[in-house]
Amino acid sequence: MCDMNARTEVVRRAARAPLRTIRTAELALDYAHPRQEVREFERRGLLHRLAHGIYCAIPPEGDPATWRPTLEAATAAVATALYGDRVPVLTGLTAARVHRALPRAIGTGYVAVPTRRRPLHLADRDGDIRFVTRDVTTLDAVLVQTDLGPALATTPEQTVLDLARNDPQAEDVDALEAIAALWPECDTDVLEAIAARQRMRATLRRVAVGR
Repeated sequence: MCDMNARTEVVRRAARAPLRTIRTAELALDYAHPRQEVREFERRGLLHRLAHGIYCAIPPEGDPATWRPTLEAATAAVATALYGDRVPVLTGLTAARVHRALPRAIGTGYVAVPTRRRPLHLADRDGDIRFVTRDVTTLDAVLVQTDLGPALATTPEQTVLDLARNDPQAEDVDALEAIAALWPECDTDVLEAIAARQRMRATLRRVAVGR
């Protein structure tokens, strides 16, 4: 493929992909020089580089000179490009952010994935993605909207339990604030069911004290 119509198929493919995101490795069968193709469209303001070899299509309403997705959307998009649609689950403080339980921006995106993977540095900001190895099929998750499309995130109940388990000494200010904001939204029966299924009864008892 070398004419302009064929080349613009790269952008169309990205726009149709889950969370509008593709990997250059996916283009290797159709393009002799996929990296050159995506870089050309990045220069033209049609694609945005999220991480090494991972690009998203800029939404039609986005200004190419200034647009970039939120950290939460970027985290979901990169993880989805690596693992597939509706496989990764935003978790921890990132889930708290999409549930609007933590107003402050954070520099790290957290996402649960089924296999171990090293942290990945984002190309468009000073931030990174931390991949948390979990059995994602057992997580209590809900579909949320990001500025790149729908993605899975842990429910308020799962998020509260995960944050509390990861901060047993209750020292993380962000986690404490997020738990306090999410707690009124939590269903007691759901909390108890998750805690029983995931062996977090002690965590639930600890976080419930005084609430």
